[in-house]
Amino acid sequence: MNSDITANTQSRSRSTGPAYVLMTAAYNEEAFIGNTIASLLEQTVLPRKWVIVSDGSTDGTDAIVSAYASRHSFIEFVRVQRETRGHSFSAKVRALRNADRILRDIPYDYIGNLDADITIQRNYFSDLINALDRVSRLGLVSGFVFEKRDGSFQSRKTNRTCSIPHAAQLMRRECYEAMGGYVELKYGGEDWYAHVAVKMAGWDVEAFPNLPVFHHKPTGAGTNGLKNTLRLGKLDYAFGSHPAFELVKCLLRVKEQPILLGAAMRLWAFSLCHIRGEERAVPQEVADFVRKEQMERFSSFLHSVYQFGWKIPYSHRS
Repeated sequence: MNSDITANTQSRSRSTGPAYVLMTAAYNEEAFIGNTIASLLEQTVLPRKWVIVSDGSTDGTDAIVSAYASRHSFIEFVRVQRETRGHSFSAKVRALRNADRILRDIPYDYIGNLDADITIQRNYFSDLINALDRVSRLGLVSGFVFEKRDGSFQSRKTNRTCSIPHAAQLMRRECYEAMGGYVELKYGGEDWYAHVAVKMAGWDVEAFPNLPVFHHKPTGAGTNGLKNTLRLGKLDYAFGSHPAFELVKCLLRVKEQPILLGAAMRLWAFSLCHIRGEERAVPQEVADFVRKEQMERFSSFLHSVYQFGWKIPYSHRS
């Protein structure tokens, strides 16, 4: 598929064409959410409804969202309480499920998630809609996440056209309903689950490099770095990652930051779950699908190494 979709996008009215809706979970995002809302208001195609759920925020998030909602009828502000403070993947998904209940009876073609700490260019959602319109087999799409490095926004090293970040994604309504909405998982990974569920249902997924998603909060800023690394290892195990695939992935990531410790701790956390025989967080059919895809890519990787040597880059999920 031709990924350069921006040049081919025809201008759309801000109120016509296929309808989409958005949901956002926000917890203490006063430093970022104003810019997120402003960038959405500049979109060439506005959503039919955008539900922003304040997940028990204790800063100025609620006031910022409420002010925008009072001026724009398609924005709906919801506040929910949580039992614990701090960053929580489970709380985020529960907040999104609150938004889901509001959106359920609204007619729309596409539904998406927009994180509260990102900004996008004004053509972002019109281009994603254009891609879904043109290619009937596409079920889930997004752009590439860009983060600040050395003073400027650069494409995140883990970006892949076959990997869909949760930050600003859009999917067909039938895909969303088939997977039952975003799923609450012990170690997070609702974006990975959505990716797998859509593919298991027979749809394709694609992330477009020419559609930047500017992430303004440093990765892992809401959590302890080491704790987050350990979580990622447990997440890989929870989704059924094959041990050989995990080993190679961690070895290849030694060249990324953090250099050695991060890769070693991620592999250690994965191995500990494996040794303990911890229960998977996803249904067995999902774990089987993940492992099957991994081993196909692992086989392709080994073939590349055999033919061309270790300098061949390996495209792996985060």
